[in-house]
Amino acid sequence: MIRLSFFFILFTSFVFSQKKEAFVGKLVYSVQITDTAFQKFIPATQMVVYTNDTITRIENVTDQLGKQAIIKHMELNKSYLLLETPIDNFAIQTDHTDSLFRKKESKYTFEKKWFKKKVGGVRANRLLVSHPDFKEPKEYLYLKKYSPKYINTFEDFPGLPVHYYIITMDGVYEYKLISIEEMLPPKDLFGVPSNYKRVTFNEFLDIMLQLQGGGEEE
Repeated sequence: MIRLSFFFILFTSFVFSQKKEAFVGKLVYSVQITDTAFQKFIPATQMVVYTNDTITRIENVTDQLGKQAIIKHMELNKSYLLLETPIDNFAIQTDHTDSLFRKKESKYTFEKKWFKKKVGGVRANRLLVSHPDFKEPKEYLYLKKYSPKYINTFEDFPGLPVHYYIITMDGVYEYKLISIEEMLPPKDLFGVPSNYKRVTFNEFLDIMLQLQGGGEEE
C-alpha cells in the first residue's frame, strides 16, 4: 500500500496570524529524521521553496515517490502536486477548501522566548513548542516579518518557520534553513508542464490502487 503521509505533512497549522511583509525569492531547507536509529535508512535531503508572493513552488524528495513539487496559488487556495512515476507524470489537483484538507484543531502549544538565534545566515525569533508526540518541548525558529504561508505548513504561525519539526508516520522530521535569497523566480517554475497528466486526488488514488491490485493478481 502506497504511503501517503507526505500529503498530510503539508496541511498542519497553528492558530495565529498577523500582517506580514511580502517575500519574493528562494528558500532552501535541510530535512532529516530526528530518530538516529532511522537516519541510516532515511537519508537527509533538502526542500527548496520558490515564491513570487502569489504562487509558491515547494520541491521535495521522498523514498516512496521520489522527486515531487507542489505548486500552490495562495490566493485561490488551490494547488497541484507534481509527481514523476514509472507509469506517468501526474499533476494532482487539490482544493484546500475541501473537507479532506481543511485545518484541524491543533495539538501544538507554544510560548515565545526572549533573544534571537542565527540560522541560515539570518537572525530568527524563538518559540518553545510542545506536542503530545514530543518527548519534551522543542525550540522552533521563525522570521517574524514574513508570512508562514510560503512553506505551506503551520499556515497561522507567528512568522516564517526557518527551523521546525514535522510529525509524520515515519517519525519526527527536522527542517532547518540553509539559505534565503531575495530574487524573482522564473515564471515557468509556477506552471504545470505539458507532459503531466492532470488528475484529482481521488483519481490518483484509484490509479495507484488499480496498479497494486494488478500486481497482486500476477
